[in-house]
Amino acid sequence: MEYRKLGNSGLTVSEISLGNWITHGAQVDDGTAKACVRAALEAGITTFDTADVYSNTKAETVLGHALKEIRRESIELCTKVCHPTGSGRNDRGLSRKHIMEACNASLQRLQTDYIDVYYAHRYDPNTPLEETFLAFADLVRQGKVHYIGVSEWTAAQIEEGSALAKELRVPFIASQPQYSMLWRVIEEKVVPASTQAGLGHITWSPLAQGILSGKYIPHEALPAGSRAAAEAGAPFFNNLAGRWLRDDVLTAVQQLIPLAKEIGLTLPQLAVAWVLQHSYVSSVIIGASRPEQVLENVKASGVQLDRDMLSRIDEILGEWIERDPAKTG
Repeated sequence: MEYRKLGNSGLTVSEISLGNWITHGAQVDDGTAKACVRAALEAGITTFDTADVYSNTKAETVLGHALKEIRRESIELCTKVCHPTGSGRNDRGLSRKHIMEACNASLQRLQTDYIDVYYAHRYDPNTPLEETFLAFADLVRQGKVHYIGVSEWTAAQIEEGSALAKELRVPFIASQPQYSMLWRVIEEKVVPASTQAGLGHITWSPLAQGILSGKYIPHEALPAGSRAAAEAGAPFFNNLAGRWLRDDVLTAVQQLIPLAKEIGLTLPQLAVAWVLQHSYVSSVIIGASRPEQVLENVKASGVQLDRDMLSRIDEILGEWIERDPAKTG
């Protein structure tokens, strides 16, 4: 496992992070979740990502149990706030009330005294940004949070947040966007704004919701038990990956498999390694429903892809790469 600094901060993170969206508390039982966490630790992963909203707060609880016996100082534990965690009108968003209450609840579920990186899960247009950053500043002063980040914010939102963070002396260091060979909407605007603000990226969905796994074969039925088979009709999944569940796209993806084999990688490993080629990326979040998946994907850490390989990937995926910065978030 290789390690990188997160943005311009002094915080070091592992190139591969383990996330538990749609796995812990949902797809896998607690024993399997703990085994995946153990495999991650043994492979050198130190950065763990979750959110209060994942599996209706269960994901944080499961991760907290799995990491209970681990020396707290040896890991970087990250979670998020914004999406609804209850039925009340204040059980959502980035108001001071919700941030403070959500942070305390996350600390209890994670069985920890502090969060290393606390993310605003989305931008909240209904709350003044100054109120949000004042709440974050107080959490930092109280020692409950070490650093602040944002997820799926636009360049303009990051710039506004950065200005407030500097004024309030809040350690604003991270952005968590979706990023993959197929989804590159951050490159034109978000990346430059983040670099200017000193943010590092901890990216999610390197396999484009499984499209870049290679398991979806053109002209064949979706594999039983796959996420696409389970959620192909769900609006959220369709918005993220439905555009690529087409025979022409899947045919192109299959052409990436020989490229991966040329350098001794599987297609998922190539997909993760591709994201890590970019210096503005500090870490890539992987998910896993089995320990074996963790052990496979961590092999992408430290892999160097030459310019020819990167060009060949672009030629194959070509017209199906999404680059529109307006689709951020």
